[in-house]
Amino acid sequence: MAERTAQRGRRVQLSRMRDSSTRSQVYTQLRAEIINLAMQPGQVLSESELAEVYGVSRTPVREALIRLAGENLVEVVPQLGTFVSRISVREVTEAQFIRETLERASLPHAIKRITPVDEALLRAILARQSAAGLRGDLVEWFSTDEELHRALLEIAGHPKTWSVVSSIKAHLDRVRMLSLPDPAILSSMHGQHATLVDHVAAKRTLQADKLLTQHLRGVLGVLEPLEKQHPDYFVLDDEQDVRSPRPSTRGR
Repeated sequence: MAERTAQRGRRVQLSRMRDSSTRSQVYTQLRAEIINLAMQPGQVLSESELAEVYGVSRTPVREALIRLAGENLVEVVPQLGTFVSRISVREVTEAQFIRETLERASLPHAIKRITPVDEALLRAILARQSAAGLRGDLVEWFSTDEELHRALLEIAGHPKTWSVVSSIKAHLDRVRMLSLPDPAILSSMHGQHATLVDHVAAKRTLQADKLLTQHLRGVLGVLEPLEKQHPDYFVLDDEQDVRSPRPSTRGR
């Protein structure tokens, strides 16, 4: 019953897709649901069921799945079907390295260029993140996390850098989402965000760089424990992801 209710709700949510941007919207929604773990690693994906839920034909769903397969977020296995790719440990660690390299390189520019208006923007994001945490809204909390880091790059004068970072961190983001239900991690990360903004606003370059490095490497510290807690969600570097997929199309 709860699952049918959720599907009816999603039909309403996605009813606007009957326009020229249907393909893009289906792709964006499906990608978001994979990253926020509404669709779990290893979960079977049925074109017909997804088309029914989204209220669209199978064509935009099929095209979205092809795009997502190109990003290693969807796996097509002969004689088994199509399913959500498991989280690649190699892609997580590589994405973390790229993200850390780019954000740390940009940080001194943000410190040099930040204005009172910029600082107010960052603190407004922090306030919304705090409110999301109090509500237990992990998707919104994650969204404000993204917004804060993107804003720092924009303040630095490097707005296109976020597109580069975003394009390579889908597997990393799934690990981040998987860790968020831990209240200690949520509290620690928000505290780091707030202190980072303090350092940037006060132009404390060394302290800001040290904290940003610690902050961005935090995901590596939770990776192994999460692998042990959710072994079916991960695929190791030398392991081909052809294990039996989960039987259900719908997520949590």
